Amino acid sequence: MKYFPALASLFLLFLLTTALAEDEPQSRPQYPLNRIVAVVNDDVIMSSELEYATRAIVKQLNEKGTPIPDKAILDREVLEKLVMESLQLQLAANNGITIDDSTLNSEIKDLAEQNGVSLTEFRNILERDGYSYQDFREDLRKQLTIMQVRRQMVASQIKVNDQEIDNLLATLKTSGNSGVEYHLGHILFAIPEAASPAEVQATEARANNALKRLRGGADFAQVAIVESDSQTALEGGDLGWRTLGQLPAMFLDTVKGMQVGDLSDVIRSSGSFHIIKLLGKRGDERHLVEQTRVRHILLKPDEVNTDEEVKLRIEQLEIRLRGGEDFATLALANSQDTLSAAKGGDLGWVSQGDTVPEFEEAMNSLAPGELSQPVKTEFGWHLIQVQERRMHDSTEEYERSKVRNLIRARKYEEELSLWLRRLRDESYVEYRID
Repeated sequence: MKYFPALASLFLLFLLTTALAEDEPQSRPQYPLNRIVAVVNDDVIMSSELEYATRAIVKQLNEKGTPIPDKAILDREVLEKLVMESLQLQLAANNGITIDDSTLNSEIKDLAEQNGVSLTEFRNILERDGYSYQDFREDLRKQLTIMQVRRQMVASQIKVNDQEIDNLLATLKTSGNSGVEYHLGHILFAIPEAASPAEVQATEARANNALKRLRGGADFAQVAIVESDSQTALEGGDLGWRTLGQLPAMFLDTVKGMQVGDLSDVIRSSGSFHIIKLLGKRGDERHLVEQTRVRHILLKPDEVNTDEEVKLRIEQLEIRLRGGEDFATLALANSQDTLSAAKGGDLGWVSQGDTVPEFEEAMNSLAPGELSQPVKTEFGWHLIQVQERRMHDSTEEYERSKVRNLIRARKYEEELSLWLRRLRDESYVEYRID
């Protein structure tokens, strides 16, 4: 279940940090007076569940050094958390949402790997800290079930359109919060107040002379210490990292066109002259991906043609291609991928991850112009030919994807909050706690 690991890792961290103390070996202590503390639709929450969950929260708060709230307040907060978990698990059961043992085992294996331990070591850590492995499995199954419910009921309903992405990108660009930061060095040459034309000219000459020395190889920081009238002179003129929105307006157009290491010309403002140097830039990394232009011929087994018969046919086409027949012509006449067949089998430019693993592995092993042997995937049998490769700048697509995820995350938080509130309001919940 590859969309869970990050959340599940947090859950694991919670479990490991809130496990029972070592001097209390039982995983779930037994309480002589176990009573119902809440009725949640057709389910109930027992005082033992509340006590167990509360003790775990108290232990976690103690480890963080957070003051413990009044017991009545804490019990009420923890009980409400258990109520919401119960409602979501009931909804999962009513909609047939389950986490089977195979999925659970795979998730636990991933958790162990992410924490750099084997499954055996993972189990030993849990049991050493007083948490039974079986209890851990079932608690994790509940958490994964709740995540799946939220994914199906909330996340799957969220849509982000291109206009929303365009609007946020424009907003970020306008505000200077695009994520790009600039590290600037700055030398200020202040013009005296009520300066005469001769004094202005002299100040400009100082600036031009300093720029000449800098372009001749002089150290920027040393020149700034000696020449700059700025408060940052003793720091070598270092302005630190700033976004465009944090830069003086007079520097914006200049900085946008600079490469790291570039010196500006002398910049004039109302009361001074300036020289800036771009010392560093981050957050604008280009995202280059290798792309392959590839074509294929696909034959599929069906009720009439068995897998062996299809394999024999694709092998015959391979022989004809290696004998010199035209790939596009054979693809048009034989390929059962109708969309690409109409283009001579051409799939266009594909990036890593665009195709199924078996196809991608075969494609990556081919040199431009080379023909593969028959390759079997879930779709059938393929003959693959790589036409050319290139490094593609996917920065724009990457930025759009990043913004799409930002919008989706914001919408998810908003919708999840509303959905949980509706779920609570539409359910029968009766507290039986003092």
